[in-house]
Amino acid sequence: MPTAPLANVQLPDPAQEAKAKALMETLRCLVCQGQSIADSNADLAADMRSLVRQRIQAGESPEAVRAWLIERYGNWVSYKPQLGADTAILWLAPLVLLAIGGVIALGSLKRRRR
Repeated sequence: MPTAPLANVQLPDPAQEAKAKALMETLRCLVCQGQSIADSNADLAADMRSLVRQRIQAGESPEAVRAWLIERYGNWVSYKPQLGADTAILWLAPLVLLAIGGVIALGSLKRRRR
């Protein structure tokens, strides 16, 4: 099956290509999961790069393209998911763990002083 038309071809307008590239760096490859769609060689990432470039070339803002991709693929596609009911654990867990670690450290220091 041939690669998507704009998967590996830069847009003629450098400003549009810069917007597309910046957006692609913030989107996760759903196949590789550890790479952005800009870095991935997976077919799905190529399709997503092509979609990003097509929509940017058509005049859509990067924010609108990001919102469309999140709606289509879910919050997992973004390296920076928005705070919501389904992503609250991602944002709150580090703070809770940090607080627990602080309490444990303070308790340990108090016991050592005695």
